[in-house]
Amino acid sequence: MTIFLRLLAEDDKGAALAESCARVRQGKNQYSHYEVTPGAFNAVPGKPFAYWISENVLSNFREMPPLEGGQTGRVAKRGVNSNDDFRFIRCWWEVTQVGERWFTHPKGGAFNKYYGDPHLVLDWFKAGEYLQTERKTDRVYAFAIVPSKELYFQPGLTYSLRTQRGLGMRVMPAQCIFGSKGPGVFVPESIPTELLALLALAASAPFSLFADLQTSFGSYEVGVIQRIPVANLSKDQRIQLAALARRAWSLKRSLDTVTETSHAFLLPLALRQAQAERLGAFDPPAIEAELARIQAEIDDIAFSLYGFSDADRAAALGGAGGEASDGDAAEDADGEGDEDEAADDTPSTDALLSWAIGVAFGRFDIRLATGEREAPPEPEPFDPLPAKSPGMLPDGDAPFHAHAGILVDDPGHAHDLVRIAERVLERVDMPVPAELRRWLQKDFFPFHLQRYSKSRRKAPIYWPLSTASGSYTLWLYYPSLTSQTLYTAINDFVEPKLAEVETEATTLRSKGSVRSRDEEKRLEALTTLQAELRDLRDQLQAIAPHYQPNHDDGVQITAAPLWPLFRHKPWQKVLKDTWAKLEKGDYDWAHLAMTYWPERVREKCRHDKSLAIAHGLEDLYVEPPAAPKKARGRKTSKDLEA
Repeated sequence: MTIFLRLLAEDDKGAALAESCARVRQGKNQYSHYEVTPGAFNAVPGKPFAYWISENVLSNFREMPPLEGGQTGRVAKRGVNSNDDFRFIRCWWEVTQVGERWFTHPKGGAFNKYYGDPHLVLDWFKAGEYLQTERKTDRVYAFAIVPSKELYFQPGLTYSLRTQRGLGMRVMPAQCIFGSKGPGVFVPESIPTELLALLALAASAPFSLFADLQTSFGSYEVGVIQRIPVANLSKDQRIQLAALARRAWSLKRSLDTVTETSHAFLLPLALRQAQAERLGAFDPPAIEAELARIQAEIDDIAFSLYGFSDADRAAALGGAGGEASDGDAAEDADGEGDEDEAADDTPSTDALLSWAIGVAFGRFDIRLATGEREAPPEPEPFDPLPAKSPGMLPDGDAPFHAHAGILVDDPGHAHDLVRIAERVLERVDMPVPAELRRWLQKDFFPFHLQRYSKSRRKAPIYWPLSTASGSYTLWLYYPSLTSQTLYTAINDFVEPKLAEVETEATTLRSKGSVRSRDEEKRLEALTTLQAELRDLRDQLQAIAPHYQPNHDDGVQITAAPLWPLFRHKPWQKVLKDTWAKLEKGDYDWAHLAMTYWPERVREKCRHDKSLAIAHGLEDLYVEPPAAPKKARGRKTSKDLEA
């Protein structure tokens, strides 16, 4: 037997060690004193010194089958690493071909149990050929790593590979391509009950303990998951655990129905609570309380299945190894700091106004708030994610306000965004803020940019293009962008506004010396606005002939040519830098690069098969001649003399 003293929680380690040694010599038992047979550590892969864990618990590694191996058919695998995320990954609201070219891509992210909404999609153009083709690059890796392709698109479970908040296993719907930092766990035939029962076990305290015994610093490599013992379940136990996991998934998803960027989004919090009678109660504290009860029940079942004693249970629930922190959230598996995305803490008023803006643009469906349209039923956990959230306007349905993808901050205009948003709020019996126009001009875009930025991708969909002073702003809707959008902005908005300003300014000038002081100030303002509108028109006219937006390029590339017209400095800088890289040739895979620099891109396609595929120009690509093989053989004396 070997004696171990556990003093991690003690502030004065020296005094605590002296006292503990004295108590051991006196034969007195204490909570920090463990007597363990060293051979017991052999049961756990890697033989960690898990001295605080009883031999009874460690024996599960010997007596139960691991998650992967034997006759179970279960597997845990890492998935795609694109080795160029900016090129091959988008947020799901950036692209139009989700489920065709782009597929949901679980890639780690925030810690979540049972449910987590994947917000990324992966480019699977030409069944993955584009992703997997060697590319000319100065990066370390010229290839994507694409293992386990036979498991893509199957429903399963996933988790964040690296997190300091513990193992967070959750549902992975069908039609996903899982990532290297968001591995997949699968069962034979993808039976939902089997997956949900495994999910319940994987979310339990014993399972987390078994994972933490094998790792440190919250790095849950697939080998760790593969080796975790999985209890054999009876039919009744399987059904019971599956039902608990299904309910936990549903509750967690319900919390996401008020998050605007989620696939589950229905209505903002203020309206969701106002529609409780029709849509059902929405009480987050009550939901969290029920989730806690479900977790306790799952833990209790799992403790029994794994044969934990009362002392073992107390140790597991109190922190298995004391090695992982449950305090501050660390960075996610991507090293992208996504842990703060686990909950949407947007102020209720801002969320409501953002939704009203979305209704004005035709993104969200006001009928869900008025009762004219019923909310769709909750999907099953492993159903493929929808191309649109339930709160979005279905394809083909009439929007609240018809427009050509452009609204404007211009009082009195038929497409004035502020007035349309006010009508939306009035329609759903919500208060209209007195400073709504000021909020739209000063606060909305920074708020929107932050909310639509995920995993290092900045992907705002409402674009304010303004005059130099910001006195006149066109709002473009990214999903509606076409090659004609800028011409529409010029012809239907800027030119008429310029004519209106010029007419009023001419009238005031004609008054000559009889103008009042207020009229003088008004004329001065009109003169400034007139000059700014002309500058805006000229800039748009310079950009429009070459502007051919393609949503597969993503928001940042598509917005880059417009960078001088954005007044939000941080976003303008991002776009200016992006435009510089486009000019340099760093992003010649983008459709926009082909539009602006076709000769350069076509020449590159002759030598870079990846670029040729990206632009549909495989016929230009010239396969390089195979390098001659060097003859091998023993050197002769003449060779050595030479």
